[in-house]
Amino acid sequence: MSSSIFESSKEVFVDVVNHKDYVQLDRVSTIYQSLKYSIKKPLKMILLFGKPGTGKSMFLTKLYNDISSTQPVYLYQTPILDESEFYKTLAQDIYGTKYMGELNFTQFMKIVENNSLDSIPIVLLDEAQLYSDVLMEKIRLLSDTRTIKFVITLHKTEKEDLIAKEHFQTRIWETIELENSSLAELKIYIQKKLMKANCFDTANMFTNKTVQKIYKFTNGNYRDTNKLLYTLFEIYTIYEKDHKLSSIGTSQISTKIIEMAAIHTGLVDA
Repeated sequence: MSSSIFESSKEVFVDVVNHKDYVQLDRVSTIYQSLKYSIKKPLKMILLFGKPGTGKSMFLTKLYNDISSTQPVYLYQTPILDESEFYKTLAQDIYGTKYMGELNFTQFMKIVENNSLDSIPIVLLDEAQLYSDVLMEKIRLLSDTRTIKFVITLHKTEKEDLIAKEHFQTRIWETIELENSSLAELKIYIQKKLMKANCFDTANMFTNKTVQKIYKFTNGNYRDTNKLLYTLFEIYTIYEKDHKLSSIGTSQISTKIIEMAAIHTGLVDA
């Protein structure tokens, strides 16, 4: 094996959101196409929710990159928590209007009313559970005007389920739920990510048995899987540098190393 193969494989699982890292799985692809289709429907708002690590941010980033060349779309990955700054950012990005000083909801609505656009802008808001109830209510009211369409992500917890019901139950909106991968999907996900980066040797090291072991610790959560595999290949890199690969073998991923990575990442208690 190449001396850098484990280092290269480690970089595949760096925990960053990049639309180029999107992995095509049948169920995920179907959900994503549903999201793209929903954008074209006369919906005021679209809610994308799921547990942390199920790919919500990736979906928004991919959606932005897929449609930004054909329609006005704005992605806010980091919540703008100050209400005035939120309106000022929207006014600048959507209408090209710079506003000095504080900008409240009523003033922003006047900007909306005084500007006509060829097509309805789409605003993608990630981590919407961090916005205040007051601002979420204003976003809801803004979506009612049908001048801006919002796609928002929420973590799936009992609290956020309640937020969704309270804010959106009387609105025309669509809910798209993301879930952890199945065991079979997890193997495809791991191998496709590695093969996209030309790490074919390490991709072939993942057998049904080793993936089952990984699934036991991550339950198919993409973020946890990425963290575990980043650490796993880091351990392999250390073994390689110390010339100890023969002790663990390279024909398939070592269950011992999987356990070490799970302990190191806090997915299991030592």
